[in-house]
Amino acid sequence: MISQRSDLTFKHNLKQGRHGWLRLTPAYSIKVVENLLERVGFPQFVLDPFSGTGTTGLVCAESGINCDLVELNPFLAWLAAAKTYHYTNAELEAANELARTVATLSRRNPYSDNLWIPPLNHIERWWLPDRLIALATLFQEIQNRRLDVGETRAVKLALIAFCRVAINWSNAAFNHQSMSFKETQLPLLKLEERDLIIDDFLFQFQQILASASLPLLSQVTIHQGDSRTCNALLSRNYDCVITSPPYPNRMSYIREVRPYMYWLGFLNEAREAGELDWQAIGGTWGIATSRLAEWKPGLIDICHEGFLDIIEQIRTHSPILANYVHKYFCDIATHLANLRLVLTSGAKIFYIVGNSKFYDTIVPVELLYVSLLKQYGFSQVKSEVLRKRNSKKELYEFAVSAEWK
Repeated sequence: MISQRSDLTFKHNLKQGRHGWLRLTPAYSIKVVENLLERVGFPQFVLDPFSGTGTTGLVCAESGINCDLVELNPFLAWLAAAKTYHYTNAELEAANELARTVATLSRRNPYSDNLWIPPLNHIERWWLPDRLIALATLFQEIQNRRLDVGETRAVKLALIAFCRVAINWSNAAFNHQSMSFKETQLPLLKLEERDLIIDDFLFQFQQILASASLPLLSQVTIHQGDSRTCNALLSRNYDCVITSPPYPNRMSYIREVRPYMYWLGFLNEAREAGELDWQAIGGTWGIATSRLAEWKPGLIDICHEGFLDIIEQIRTHSPILANYVHKYFCDIATHLANLRLVLTSGAKIFYIVGNSKFYDTIVPVELLYVSLLKQYGFSQVKSEVLRKRNSKKELYEFAVSAEWK
């Protein structure tokens, strides 16, 4: 029987130094990357075209392997860059001093009616009013330092610590794959809770600082852009690809990182969030709903026996979902067609994917990836089961591997 293997998920990363700086449920475990690198040997350049929080890049940096990352979400690209920096002692000392200053000034400053609050929709679901004010006070002091010295590496570490505190003191619950909210909790005494939030900031910051002080052995470069046209972003060839694209489940691409993106200024209004979701593989949420209704596959064929039958089965329940699944694989086909242009002969390819179920229809994602890789000229293509997923009983995670000619 295939087990759920939580050690192959993000849960294993939470206490692994820089890997645990911010939680992201779709992230895969560092064990997955380590195991695949062991199979390849010592590649010269690794590429992760769907890099998320940068797990592949950070494992490579810790192993002395150069790696390039491509990520559509500007916040995740920013985070991956911060996680893979080579921090100097002077930068770490400056960060420590900045954190102490921010904490001291946050304790001294009285509550203000003029604090900036991020324009996050239904923000009251995320934080109780007094907690939100305490967080806004803390953020304002970090922002003041940011305005004084620019977004230095010290400021970036403080912002990551702030993000950890913000989610710790939120009502967000992670007991469901689409994320939910806890029942409203009664606040503590107003002043006591503010002090606890500031104390938590200092604690989280020290944890981040400790892992940032550990040296990395190689260089990671992050390219913010669309993986479907990754060849236009990249200027070298790669002998290994290790990645995990978004799974075809039509969940919002930014659902877990939305609050961070509003606090840090990567999003300013709901339409921007919708546009980013539309740009994701398949087009997932918000604006995508109306656009998917009019989407057409164009000239891209998915050469997998029974694929159109799967699409039509889903269409009987939801034309939108049928178009979403169809577009997802057309987007992956475009990605693979362009990926070939940046691979060396003999390059090893690994895609970590999960199958899907819409109504009563199973979408055999791993087999579709196998077919697409063959369609675009890859050889030695195979799929193997990694683990059982936590959701529906039919859902598993797979490693699909191949070699470029």
